[in-house]
Order: sequence, then C-alpha cells, then structure tokens
Amino acid sequence: DFAVLLGMSYVFLPLMVLPLYAAMDKLDFRLVEAGYDLYASRLQVLWHVILPLVKPGFIAGSILVFIPSIGAYVTPRVLGGGRSMMMGNLIGLQFGQGRNWPLGSALAMVLLVIVVVALIFYLRITTRETGGRDGRH
Repeated sequence: DFAVLLGMSYVFLPLMVLPLYAAMDKLDFRLVEAGYDLYASRLQVLWHVILPLVKPGFIAGSILVFIPSIGAYVTPRVLGGGRSMMMGNLIGLQFGQGRNWPLGSALAMVLLVIVVVALIFYLRITTRETGGRDGRH
C-alpha cells in the first residue's frame, strides 16, 4: 500500500502543484504585508490572507488530482502487485477475469456519477465565489 501511495503521489503531484503555482503567482503580496502591518502572526496571515486567496487553485488542483486518481488502473496494478484493489482495478477485473459485465458496467457508472458530483461541487463553489459571474455576457 505504501508503494501505491508513493507512486500515485509522484504521478499526480504535478497536477496539484501547477494550479497552486498559478494561484500563488497572482497573489498580491501587498495584502500579506498589510496583514503583518496589522500585527498578525505568520499563522494568522497564512490562515486569513493567503489561504482564501489561493483557495480556487487548491480546489482546482484537488479536482484535477481526484478525477484521474479515482480511476487509476496502471499505477496500483504495477506497484501493488495485484493485491491493492482500487476502483479502476475492480472495474477491469469484472470485465476481464470475472466475466461479470453487468457489475463492471454498474461500477463504471458509479465512478462516472462520483466524477460528475465532484465537478458539480467544483462549479458551485467557483460560481459562488465569483458571484455568478463567469466572464460571459
């Protein structure tokens, strides 16, 4: 299990880092300085200034990591040696060795529903933060 966790972290780390970097690149450092000028500690500045400004990048990175990792097939199969069962491996097992196509199809639909719910959750959070404005007129 540790090898699967380490391998998946290695594979999906860039998908989390890039949106966080883009969000931190747009961070106005004057707001951090203003927090320090108001005698906030480093932890208070991080919690009340930096994290709310970086939250959209964190949520986007989480979605970008969640969607491919929930259906990961090759990495757990190779690093887990077939003992570590994830959703993608279970679906592949039902279609391949199990010859249980109805169960495999049902599991694939459950996976699809989980991904759609995650995307709807992401869209609701982003439209709430922008006040319903998405840049289109």
